[in-house]
Amino acid sequence: MGEVPERIPPTYIAVLVPVAAAINVVGGYIVNVLHLPVFLDMIGTCVTCWVLGPWWGVLTGVITNLAIALLVNPVYLPFAACNAIGALVWGYGAKIGLTKDFPRLLLLGIISAFVITSMAVPIYVFVFGGATGHFADIMTAVYLQMGAQLWVAVFSSNILSSLADKILSVFLAVLIVEALPPALRYRVEITKQPPLRVVMYAIIGIVIGVALAAGFVILTAK
Repeated sequence: MGEVPERIPPTYIAVLVPVAAAINVVGGYIVNVLHLPVFLDMIGTCVTCWVLGPWWGVLTGVITNLAIALLVNPVYLPFAACNAIGALVWGYGAKIGLTKDFPRLLLLGIISAFVITSMAVPIYVFVFGGATGHFADIMTAVYLQMGAQLWVAVFSSNILSSLADKILSVFLAVLIVEALPPALRYRVEITKQPPLRVVMYAIIGIVIGVALAAGFVILTAK
């Protein structure tokens, strides 16, 4: 991969940030149209904070939620904080080596799910009364009927969805970064692994994410 340049070209930043935000917007749109049990609005954020650094990921996340709020669904606006905190977790996680192999990538996805859910739950409860129309609201209603407190119900349903989503986001981002020319992979340690191994990591991680999402759907159907 070579040495990380001291200064990333501004033209590269100017291209990557909006493209990554567009990936997020498309993912959010697909989820809204198909009512999927995940979110898919942070894949580009993960790519940006790995390649450029965590604070560029924060910018990507904020742009994403502003755009989705305007174009798809206004409920996304306050969740810009979740996209931003996710960028910090993924960006600084990469700095301490959590992108070097499959176990650490999986751990990074799990950590980000819990951190982002902890940020999201107060927004769900205080801004939207516990529901936003997402698939996870079905499970929230089930927990409430079982006698759980609102905070517990929202966290329990959101973490199930978020675990699937963040694991998917991490490993889809791995595939996108792997597709970049080596000279443009400035900061991601995992690109030092053999390409076939990286793709294998990504495929296994995506399968895990899809399996968790499918399990969530089955759980809500019972």
